Amino acid sequence: MAAFGSVFMPEMAITTFDGEKWSQAEIVSSDSMSFHPGAHVLHYSSTCFEGLKAFRHEDGSIKIFRMDKNIDRLAQSSHLLGLPEIDKAQAAEMITSIVKRFAADVPAPPGSMYIRPTHVGTEPAIGKAAVPSITSAHYVLLSPVGDYFAGGDKALRLLVDDKAMRCPPHMGMIKSGGNYAAAMGPILRAKAQFQADQVLFCPGGDVQETGAANFLLIDGNTIITKALDESFLHGVTRDSILTLARDLGMDVQERQLTVEELFERAAKPGCEAALSGTAAVLAPVGTLIYNDKEYKVGDGGIGQTTLRLRRALNDIQWGKAEDPHGWLTHL
Repeated sequence: MAAFGSVFMPEMAITTFDGEKWSQAEIVSSDSMSFHPGAHVLHYSSTCFEGLKAFRHEDGSIKIFRMDKNIDRLAQSSHLLGLPEIDKAQAAEMITSIVKRFAADVPAPPGSMYIRPTHVGTEPAIGKAAVPSITSAHYVLLSPVGDYFAGGDKALRLLVDDKAMRCPPHMGMIKSGGNYAAAMGPILRAKAQFQADQVLFCPGGDVQETGAANFLLIDGNTIITKALDESFLHGVTRDSILTLARDLGMDVQERQLTVEELFERAAKPGCEAALSGTAAVLAPVGTLIYNDKEYKVGDGGIGQTTLRLRRALNDIQWGKAEDPHGWLTHL
């Protein structure tokens, strides 16, 4: 089976900004794009993107999950990177039109159509290291994906790093490729040295996020996760899970979580930890590695509350439960 996100639909939606206005969106081949070798994005990482999904319901209809929230975040990332302001209405139309075009290719549950809106600076100007790109391209790729857990749901291993940070604090809330690149070295070292799946970045002992997902600690009826600030990504899945947890009567605490408290709670029977993100929704964490020692989270297995919350969100996405918060966009 092809790796997640490595298969693409043959066409994509695209619009370009010429320094004054956005072009009319077009549907073009998705197998290539033309950039000047001096394009701003290639030298100064003026790039941001989103990840969201479209789902096929039992009646054959297609629904896109939390599109408005993702468009808002793309607009925010673009603004913080100094990229041209996107047209939100146009962005929504691009997403819905390309998904409609390939509606027949949206997999049935547990698969989905992964949607990747992307915004990059295209101005050919290598002298603009501290100046934003005047021109840009905004495009929407589609990638049909299968069951994220097709290889077997397993509890992940995290290396807890209380010194390094995923990215500069002022960049955290931007979904930019540069942030993922910054985390790559620590993640590769963690995999090589400790067979860790990810790094949990906790600079100064402040539990933040991993290289590609938000972190949640589940202690009985309580969920603890870092309060929103500009130092880490404001995950749409994170927000969705916390909303559903409140609906279920759980005590959701968005606050500082120290490494010390993390290990105190993680050692308790029944404690759980999970990573939230678009691909996996909630992925269980069973082991924390710290100062060359391994510590189990609870019993080290897959937590029942994690599974319950993931199922609750999947049921809304797949049309098996009501959508009380209006998260689904109907095509």
